[in-house]
Amino acid sequence: MSTLLIQNARCVATFDHADTAQASELRDASIFVRDNRIVYLGPHADLPPAANAADVVIDASHHLVIPGLVNTHHHMYQSLTRAIPAVQNAELFGWLRGLYPLWAELTPEMVQVSTQVAMAELLMSGCTTSSDHLYIYPNGVRLDDSIEAARAIGMRFVATRGSMSVGQSLGGLPPDRAVEREDFILQDTQRLIEQYHDAAQGSMTQIAVAPCSPFSVSRDLMRESALLARHYGVRLHTHLAENDHDLAYSREKFNCTPAQYVQDLGWLGPDVWHAHCVRLDDEGIHLFAASRTGVAHCPCSNMRLGSGIAPVRRMLNAGVPVGLGVDGSASNDAGHMLNEARQALLLARVGRALEPPQVREGKTFYGCDLAPSEMSARDALAIATRGGAQVLGRNDIGHLAVGMCADLALFDLDTLGFAGGAVHDPVGSLLLCASPQADYTIVNGRVVVHQGQLTTLELVPLVERHNALALQLATISL
Repeated sequence: MSTLLIQNARCVATFDHADTAQASELRDASIFVRDNRIVYLGPHADLPPAANAADVVIDASHHLVIPGLVNTHHHMYQSLTRAIPAVQNAELFGWLRGLYPLWAELTPEMVQVSTQVAMAELLMSGCTTSSDHLYIYPNGVRLDDSIEAARAIGMRFVATRGSMSVGQSLGGLPPDRAVEREDFILQDTQRLIEQYHDAAQGSMTQIAVAPCSPFSVSRDLMRESALLARHYGVRLHTHLAENDHDLAYSREKFNCTPAQYVQDLGWLGPDVWHAHCVRLDDEGIHLFAASRTGVAHCPCSNMRLGSGIAPVRRMLNAGVPVGLGVDGSASNDAGHMLNEARQALLLARVGRALEPPQVREGKTFYGCDLAPSEMSARDALAIATRGGAQVLGRNDIGHLAVGMCADLALFDLDTLGFAGGAVHDPVGSLLLCASPQADYTIVNGRVVVHQGQLTTLELVPLVERHNALALQLATISL
């Protein structure tokens, strides 16, 4: 039995209530962990006697402690194709067409190494749980490659079995050589669920079913995937309404909006989450709220590809579960979850500022008058923590309380970036000041980042190998 004591934290932001105004923020508090669970959270003076003999002790007197951040959407293999010059200025469909030929040359080693690079970046930004959407499987690549990589590095993982089955010859976007047979997709998905999915509290590995998008899979595969997922009690994930081309495709091919499309296929419900939803209309928001269908909000990717600004505040006000996602490392091009939360805050305010003036009780309010209240720092952090946990169907992560999994991130408040900020509001400064790296990241009671250094893998040789593979991939695809 292992124990961990985080003592005398300057501030602990628990996010233990959906209303951030009611969530507990504790000063000079300590957290005692036994195995993978929090068994004490409160004043240091009231610590149980066993805490005095903890196996690992972290002095948090200079630190802000928050729940581990939860990433709800990623494509980790894409870290091999960051900043490719040919697609730096492309929108979504052009970007995909430019990168599909490179991704069609992926190997199992490339997937393993790129997954660990992506996870290292997440862990070092305070992220403890991540999903990943792997939807292309050339040259013997399997989702098992990602799962093995996650286990080695120590990240809590939701591995989604993505798929593409409709190539260009059938009116889809991907090249025909990048798609799979639908019967094989379903068989392999079933294998993965039976082999790896762990539904227990505190699970480190879960599987979700994730056909890629309306423009790369058939209606039949969407329906069969939903039936398979619900038979096994696992979650469903896909891309939806990402930009105007995505919206136009649905109207042209299916004669309906993206929200109507997924409603017809059984892809609404508390066991479903969709990535992006930038172009989700009022009807779609209502359908998502009524069915408790989740959304992975990906602000950096949406800005990078020029897709637009997702109506996140309207979603939240309607009751739609919303989590945060960094999206692929070739459309962001980073995996810094804390910076993603900062961008969610800033983008929401910019979006509100662009709205036309409103007249209330004879007084005109411009967008800039209303923009700062569109999203607060604590709102954005709540989306990145308990919001992400809700979207992934987890009630054992996402906030700090006795009995919760010991997933935590600690940030040193006495560093240059916090100067003049943390002294006023350590929680607000985490997003309003420059985005820092985590000083400590703890996953399931295990310290995987210690004083800013990854403890589970050697980072220098990993990055060197990753860069070599990235160059090899670009050379092969020429």
